[in-house]
Amino acid sequence: MPLDEKLRATLLKRREQLLAAGGEKKIQERHGKGLLTARERLAAFFQEDTFQEYGAHIRHGSQAFDLADKDIPADGVVVGTGHVDGRQVAAFSQDFMSVGGTLGKMHAQKIVWAQDYALKNGTPLVGFKDSGGARIQEGVDALSGYGEVFYRNVELSGVVPQIAIIAGPCAGGAAYSPALMDFIIMTRTNAQMFITGPQVIKSVSGRDVSMDDVGGADMHASVSGNVHLLAEDDRHAIEIARQLLSYLPSNNTDDPPHAPRPEIDFGPDDGIDALVRSDASEPMDMHAIVRRVLDNGVLLEIHASFARNLIVGFGRIEGVVVGVLANNSMEKAGCLDIDSSDKGARFIRFCNAFNVPLVTVVDVPGFLPGIDQERSGIIRHGAKMLFAYAAATVPKVTVVARKAYGGSYLAMCSQEMGADVVFAWPTAEIAVMGAEGAVNILYSRDLKAIEDPELKKAKRREFVEHYRAEFASPYLAASKGYITDIIEPEMTRAMVSLALRKLLSKRELRPAKKHGLIPL
Repeated sequence: MPLDEKLRATLLKRREQLLAAGGEKKIQERHGKGLLTARERLAAFFQEDTFQEYGAHIRHGSQAFDLADKDIPADGVVVGTGHVDGRQVAAFSQDFMSVGGTLGKMHAQKIVWAQDYALKNGTPLVGFKDSGGARIQEGVDALSGYGEVFYRNVELSGVVPQIAIIAGPCAGGAAYSPALMDFIIMTRTNAQMFITGPQVIKSVSGRDVSMDDVGGADMHASVSGNVHLLAEDDRHAIEIARQLLSYLPSNNTDDPPHAPRPEIDFGPDDGIDALVRSDASEPMDMHAIVRRVLDNGVLLEIHASFARNLIVGFGRIEGVVVGVLANNSMEKAGCLDIDSSDKGARFIRFCNAFNVPLVTVVDVPGFLPGIDQERSGIIRHGAKMLFAYAAATVPKVTVVARKAYGGSYLAMCSQEMGADVVFAWPTAEIAVMGAEGAVNILYSRDLKAIEDPELKKAKRREFVEHYRAEFASPYLAASKGYITDIIEPEMTRAMVSLALRKLLSKRELRPAKKHGLIPL
């Protein structure tokens, strides 16, 4: 018997109400601000005709205040699965047009469904955050809902990639869910993320601050380091999320989407020579060097505006997906400091969890000196880099381009910290400290004995050159077996590519334990 027309009409009417959400007027207002609706975001994110929704007809159960007879379409969040570049992804998109996208018990249960689905099926999870926070009318039920979401964020950690897109307000406790995820993408306009807003700060401290100061995207991307990738608008954020997923496996049991080229190009890259600086005191354009090593010069840089003295990001080398870390001598001379150590350690641990090989390019003069660094715990933070590299079991290839001094040499993945292959350029300097500093200590008496200023200057230069040649030479390190090989800069891409190709079958077991205790 055909479907009763009344039943069909009821279904279509309910579906129409769901799709309309806040109504045409609210939709047009959002479009006027350059915002997409919750459903439009998912439609733009997924391949056409692959989205299947879960829980569209779920309704809140609150009887308190003004909610008893209030209909909230989809309870303020659209949840489901679809395909991105042929791979399944679970996603949710909070709907600010429905009671501000606030989270109540059923709203939370829908997000939990997406999290559980991602865990059981080994699919990445992507969440569009656009919510006024906890639904106050639901009281402790809303808090319980947040707790269930947070718990699953931790359960999914290291099992499937988790990406948060902050495309609207994300305030109070709501901000902890994206903080527990792997990557945060945030739009420059229309989005805020904070624990306490300007009004609360004013009432408590008496200080006037703007929303941009407290929760703006640029602040989080450059100062707090909470945001990994900045987007201009919703569509740009979606584009970045899709690009990020293109480097990642669906789960921790898969390999990244490598596409090794049949033949490795062993031709020299003459263009890299123009970027090399032999003088250790002269800044070197590490961004340009890294891009010459990567396929088509494409680097998806993570935390590009934060701790700029260390570059981290994803790329491919002859089709093999890699995570890249490189010191940037154009910022703080390339020193490692508290923020860059945190940035690097977090990136290393993500790559290790999801089987992404690590390529490290070294040009580091040391840890940043200063009383503020010492008092703020540079020892503890710097140790995170050591811990992260030593704990990583993925393929690790290191290129010592220039400076590699003291503990920072070890912290940038030396052979002793588990590097499988270590190449050095002839410009490399590997020593306990730089030649200038070493001469001040080792030859202080000799220099004090010379009274003539010009003669002293010449003698000092002689000592520096001698120390650099005899005690900081890459050939000394190579003679002791600390360096795999010394290569010409123009052969870097070819040599790294060949090493990576050989290491893709690497398997390394570690002692059984719950987990190591990283110095947090």
